[in-house]
Amino acid sequence: MHIWRDKRTLFILFGMPIAQMLIFGFALTNEVKNSRIAVLDPSKDQYSTRLVERISASNYFDLQDNLHNPADIDKAFKKGDIRAAIIFPEHFMDQLLHSKSVAIQIIADASDPNIATTVTNYANAIIRDFQDDLLNNPSYPYTIQTNVRMLYNPQLKGAFNFVPGVMSMILLLVCTMMTSVSIVREKELGTMEVLLASPSRPGLVIAAKALPYLFLSIINICTILLLSVFVLELPIRGNLILLMAESILFIITALSLGLLISIITDSQRTAMFISLVGMFLPTLMLSGFMFPIENMPKPLQIISNIVPAKWFFIIVKAVMLKGLGLAAIWKETLILFGMTAFLLLVAMKKFKIRL
Repeated sequence: MHIWRDKRTLFILFGMPIAQMLIFGFALTNEVKNSRIAVLDPSKDQYSTRLVERISASNYFDLQDNLHNPADIDKAFKKGDIRAAIIFPEHFMDQLLHSKSVAIQIIADASDPNIATTVTNYANAIIRDFQDDLLNNPSYPYTIQTNVRMLYNPQLKGAFNFVPGVMSMILLLVCTMMTSVSIVREKELGTMEVLLASPSRPGLVIAAKALPYLFLSIINICTILLLSVFVLELPIRGNLILLMAESILFIITALSLGLLISIITDSQRTAMFISLVGMFLPTLMLSGFMFPIENMPKPLQIISNIVPAKWFFIIVKAVMLKGLGLAAIWKETLILFGMTAFLLLVAMKKFKIRL
């Protein structure tokens, strides 16, 4: 009843997610420099080895693995181990010497179009440099061609990357911010004494504060998905029920964090500051959707593991864009379960039954 009476709360709950989805989906883009790659080189001759060494020596790439089977390429992409794969043909050097031309295939994960474009551009530049070195010798008039293929997002739409990121940011900030003032408001208004004197147990009081925002956040999820499909033309390739279940799990994680903030603070202003300012920057900087985590210093990479939005961002990209199932995201799901259980346990322990 309080939420329906408070027009500003309703605007934050429903207006901000829609505005952010449209702004991030249409107006913003990002850029990335470094990426993990894998190489499949069945020939392993002099020229292919030299080219692989040149690619791995570049600051733009981190050679993650030397693959031995074409089937390993799809597995590496599904695990999220690599951003791109470079495939050499068999008898690379022989084709170059006898046919004067040879093709190299570059497969990129285009669920993030900016990273995919950057990776392929850098790979093409290195291959062209290698070719120019050969052409400097008049006895080597050879040509190396590249065949680029974009997985998951062949049209390189920016919305394919921003929608999962905005989903995680919106749900975390809105759910945390709304619930962070729910219990502390009772303290400021003096109505907490009534709740503490009632037969209700602390767990029931905490649950009652979270459930309304859980239902409203589910409505937000439905709105975001509808905007994604019909406005931003972003397909849902995976299981919709699995995506909704993971979203609800993340909502509960965010609500648990907001309840903990509300319990340990004494004023709505402090709770709003912690939930909005304190959570916005870590979510924006360390979730991985604005800035690649692998480019960050090691301490920040470690700190990013405690940001719930990072794991939900991985889950949404895997289910929504790549069409993967629970077998591919079980680790991230367990991490969110663990965070939720920990936050709820701490909130219950910190809840004081006396003023």
